[in-house]
Amino acid sequence: VQLQASGGGSVQAGGSLRLSCAASGRTFNSRYMAWFRQAPGKDRDFVAAINWSGGHTYYADSVKGRFTISRDKAKNTVYLQMNSLRPEDTAVYYCADSPSVILSNVASDNAYAYWGQGTQVTVSS
Repeated sequence: VQLQASGGGSVQAGGSLRLSCAASGRTFNSRYMAWFRQAPGKDRDFVAAINWSGGHTYYADSVKGRFTISRDKAKNTVYLQMNSLRPEDTAVYYCADSPSVILSNVASDNAYAYWGQGTQVTVSS
């Protein structure tokens, strides 16, 4: 499985970015796809996840109301629309995929077997 993330960049606070993550070579039915982020010197944190079949979404409290995760099943792609960006959103953003994630561990990076290469998001004040 290959996950190709794109869409990062530099914006000013209050701006928007849309990240994309295209999956290829998948031979299983995903249950959840997710976005995580890692700021310099910090652990990798959960951002959002989406149930691949039903479309149910889950968010970290820090991004609720600002970020929206969605998926296009035909394109095997998951998106992260990020609005009202803040300097504290600055991080490398990673998409993740797994056939075995369950709801109770959807926010745990240990639950995901496949990771994209990361895309840098920088928000200036």
